[in-house]
Amino acid sequence: MAAVAPEHAIGVFDSGVGGLTVLKALLRELPGENFIYLGDTARLPYGTKSPTTVVRYALAAAEALMALRLKCLVIACNTASAVALAQVRARVVSVPVIGVIEPGAEAACASSSSGHIAVIGTEGTIRGGAYQEAIRRRRPQAQVAAAAAPLFVALAEEDLCEGPIAAAVAHHYLDPLLAGAPRTDTLVLGCTHFPMLRRAIEQAVGPGLAIVDSAQTTAGAVRCTLAQAGILAPAGMPHGRLRLLATDAPQRFAQIGARFLERRIAAEDVEAIDL
Repeated sequence: MAAVAPEHAIGVFDSGVGGLTVLKALLRELPGENFIYLGDTARLPYGTKSPTTVVRYALAAAEALMALRLKCLVIACNTASAVALAQVRARVVSVPVIGVIEPGAEAACASSSSGHIAVIGTEGTIRGGAYQEAIRRRRPQAQVAAAAAPLFVALAEEDLCEGPIAAAVAHHYLDPLLAGAPRTDTLVLGCTHFPMLRRAIEQAVGPGLAIVDSAQTTAGAVRCTLAQAGILAPAGMPHGRLRLLATDAPQRFAQIGARFLERRIAAEDVEAIDL
């Protein structure tokens, strides 16, 4: 890691705009850092693709970002973290590579007093069982209930995060999940789109359930990793630079991404990149 310097950027990639919820948490946690975000909008969604395809896409995104002088790489996609983290780490050996699964599982285990934990995510994340495995590795006696909730992704991107449609879809997914696991005290939002629907989810599950957002815990993990490696941006630095890349439809990325990032994004600020 000799060639890595504190002023180098943190690279973040996702299949589209969902990972901007992770970037938002990173910007809040590490305001002095430089960030480069890549949304692979030409090939989204990853959640319905085969593991072989997701690994190929993730490696291509990682290699594109590594060409831009990084000091850390964040896989801000639950599906890619679940399926391709090991392969990306094997390819990218010069900087730390952090996924969103392990920090989310760690936070879920710390939050749950009963050991009964529920996870919602995309089809690919739930089918692969990465959250279930990561939770049980930390708490072998944990009882983990999991369900795919793919319509949440569409609702987030269409800005239907609240109201009767969001409420109905939340109950559609969560009522049977929690009815089958009545002692559940912690729910993991295992997709980066899902924090956009947090209010609808909270209303559906009621006040007795802790909700874990892996975006927040991932940001904390990145800070710890950089601090341990001695490559945090110096304290007191002004706000760092943000560079946004997309593999297709920069204007749509800017329009939808502004809601996820909670800041204005001009279409001309999104660079087109071909993987």
